[in-house]
Amino acid sequence: MPLVSRLRLTLMYGGLFFGCGVILLAVMYLLVEHAINPGHIDKANLPPGDVSISGTGLFSKENLPAGPLPDLSSLESALAKQMAASDLRQVLIDAPIALTIVTVIALALGWVVAGRVLRPLTVITTAARRISASSLHQRLGLRGPDDELKALGDTLDELFERLESSFEAQRNFVANASHELRTPITRERALLQVALDDPGTTAETWRAIAAEVLASNAEQEGVLEALLTLASSQGGLDEREPVDLAAVTGEVLLAAAPEAARQGLSVDVATTCAPLLGDKTLARRLVVNLVDNAMRHNVAGGKVEVSIEAKGGRAVLEVTNTGPIVPPEAVNQLFQPFLRLDGRRVRRDNGHGLGLSIVDAIATAHGAEVIARARTGGGLSIKVAFPAVPAASPPALAASTSAH
Repeated sequence: MPLVSRLRLTLMYGGLFFGCGVILLAVMYLLVEHAINPGHIDKANLPPGDVSISGTGLFSKENLPAGPLPDLSSLESALAKQMAASDLRQVLIDAPIALTIVTVIALALGWVVAGRVLRPLTVITTAARRISASSLHQRLGLRGPDDELKALGDTLDELFERLESSFEAQRNFVANASHELRTPITRERALLQVALDDPGTTAETWRAIAAEVLASNAEQEGVLEALLTLASSQGGLDEREPVDLAAVTGEVLLAAAPEAARQGLSVDVATTCAPLLGDKTLARRLVVNLVDNAMRHNVAGGKVEVSIEAKGGRAVLEVTNTGPIVPPEAVNQLFQPFLRLDGRRVRRDNGHGLGLSIVDAIATAHGAEVIARARTGGGLSIKVAFPAVPAASPPALAASTSAH
């Protein structure tokens, strides 16, 4: 139980109650003083019997002292002042005692209420201390009314869920990346060791081994570059600049035209000006990976369709290709690093297996939404919808796009 917070809340409750009580008593004192002020008591307001000398009231003959009769008005005023002073003294004595007793009761009730209010925080604190990197599957499961503390507990549960997914993805990624980098190094070592152990190794053999080692190094460079791109995009964007997605895509398609012609693929392009705010280098990498994936996983004489449009102020890129049939339930698996549709690792001739993982990470860094669906006749359609450009950005963006 957070005793310091509980004590602070209790004292705050008690202090507020005591302050309000003092104000209330001051108001009551003024009202009582005003009500019993002698100036408000005159003969007209007193009963006739009380002011009659012949009666048996307060001023009857029997109650008057011997000798000359005093002035009745002076006597009434003196007695009224004495009664008023006595009543006010009694109020000043009784009221603080009552306020003290009620304040003590309020402090006790405040302590109990503060404990009940802070109880969910105790549950949250205890659970948060218990949950670690090895037990992120646990949840707070806070019960109670739908108030701010319940919202805090639900938010922490969502945070733990995201952390669990991130930790799991990180563990898988590190394991897969270690395997992918270890394999070519092991192969290179084996090639060199065999050549060194064979006394009959010729210069031509050494040249062939050197060529294979260089190819393996190029493969490792590709994997490392992809890992760096993935890591940088997962870290988020520090700065954003105006980017014309249509211009970037045009550059990418122009560079990919020779490879498309070599594979006998037809590329259909439909673009309009589609501005976004983000990192131009990462946006280019996103388009490159989508186009490369559409060309790599295609059929002979297949087709690639690229469209860019602005919908509701959002830049939307869609890349569709023909190719093998993709089971709809396996679409999400395509965005896992180093995995194929059958769950096995990718081969060297099939890319490094990080293309769509990088696409997903770059889109997430930009706050974009990625929608992938399997086509009925085979192939895949991947759509990336970027956030709308704020109203204050178009002038700068227009200046940027006019330079292309």
